[in-house]
Amino acid sequence: MTAVVEKPVPAVVRAEPGGARAAVFALALFETRRLLTRLPVIIAFLVYIGWTVWRGGKAWDGYPALQDADRATQAAPMLVGLAVLLSVNHAALRSRRHGTEHHLSVLVLPPWRRTVAHALSVVAAALLTAVCVAAQFGREALRPGAIGHGSVAELLVGPLTVLLAGLAGLLMTQLVRSALAAPLTVVFFLLLFLFGTGMSDGATRWFMPVVDEPTTNTLPSDLIGRPAAWHALYLAGLALCAGLSAVLAAGGRKPVVLAGVAGAVAMTLVGGVAQTGGDSAGLVKARERATVNPGQVQSCVPRVGSTYCAFPEWGPRVADWAGVVDRVRSLAGGSAHDQDVVVRQRIEARYGLSGDSALRPLERPHEVTVRTQWGGNRVPEFSAAVAGVLVAGSEKASTSMCDGRMVTVMWLALGREPDPVAALRRVRLDDSVTGSALVLQPTDGIYMTAAQTEVLRELLDRPRGEVTARVKSHWAELTEPKVTAARAARLLGVKAPEGDDKCLD
Repeated sequence: MTAVVEKPVPAVVRAEPGGARAAVFALALFETRRLLTRLPVIIAFLVYIGWTVWRGGKAWDGYPALQDADRATQAAPMLVGLAVLLSVNHAALRSRRHGTEHHLSVLVLPPWRRTVAHALSVVAAALLTAVCVAAQFGREALRPGAIGHGSVAELLVGPLTVLLAGLAGLLMTQLVRSALAAPLTVVFFLLLFLFGTGMSDGATRWFMPVVDEPTTNTLPSDLIGRPAAWHALYLAGLALCAGLSAVLAAGGRKPVVLAGVAGAVAMTLVGGVAQTGGDSAGLVKARERATVNPGQVQSCVPRVGSTYCAFPEWGPRVADWAGVVDRVRSLAGGSAHDQDVVVRQRIEARYGLSGDSALRPLERPHEVTVRTQWGGNRVPEFSAAVAGVLVAGSEKASTSMCDGRMVTVMWLALGREPDPVAALRRVRLDDSVTGSALVLQPTDGIYMTAAQTEVLRELLDRPRGEVTARVKSHWAELTEPKVTAARAARLLGVKAPEGDDKCLD
């Protein structure tokens, strides 16, 4: 009898190429779904989208400059970033919180690969933020009155802020095991954003994720001078440092991880140093030229006898300016009815976006200043400037005018408005329609007495044709220096004012 010895059959191990990688992507898909459905993230995105939609109908008065619109996409994503930081940190600590870490150790994915999956979920949140940023900017770019050019680097700041915050929350799980670390960090950053925004000045402010400009000054795109590309590189490098450091701390020792950390550190250093370099000599010279001698960099277009000189990006705005000039001249009498004017666009660019100083009135006859912003209150302000030049002869003379001619000036400025009383309220510094007030213009304002306001209100309540006929028939008397408000009232057929007609010194 022969004994048969059975040899043990070796277990068949099937190694599927890319199995670990596929598992990482499967886990990343799962974590992405959970991250985007977390309540803090949902609330943050809803607030972000709601705020953007609500604010989009009010900003720039419907005439956006795209070099300002790109920066307007940066602040709101910070709220999303804080929500992602909190949620990613909470998700990465899930196994430790529930005591299941020893169960996960038998799976195909080691801790560092699970960390990669969490990092990929943060990338998905950043991409969703990028879609929102693109929609916000695209809405402004498609408006009929939009001018200028946006910066891709400025648009990247919002998504990169979310990416940086989420990966920082992931790194925190490797450094601090406590679940309280992320909420405390969120509170710290909220206090920093609420009370620290705008406090940092100079080059150091560029180390913050979002660098706001506390100004309403709008400059040509080539004069802004923000190191947006270097700042985007700095944020991208910082985010990669946080993410790869988290993978490294979780046990990822592969050469590609180490090389990635080294590359991310280099990106951060290069971007961080370059963004603090300050303005170049060429930029300083260009700003000086655009401020002091704007005619050297402007294009002038003749239109119905008048001339309109604008910076290249504002060429489409000429038609709007010409419409205002034509409306004001149509109400004037004498030679002013056909007077040609030169509309000159002017800026104060020597101090960059941080400077928003007043412009001095022009002394050249029949030359009017228009600024870079348009829409809303800027329209009646420009109308008042045109009317002042037609009556007084120059901007400098009109800003020093303090007599009954102000009645004529303000009638020319507001007489063709659909709602002249509302336009009067918008053009006055204190938003009043009674009493004395300062009337705003692109340059220095002009003072309007209580008596002049009374006469103007009477005129605005009367039929436009009737008042226009009286203004044209008594043009010489109404535009005579030192004419009083009472004299103007008699010439225009309204009752004498009771208010004070004394001008401020």
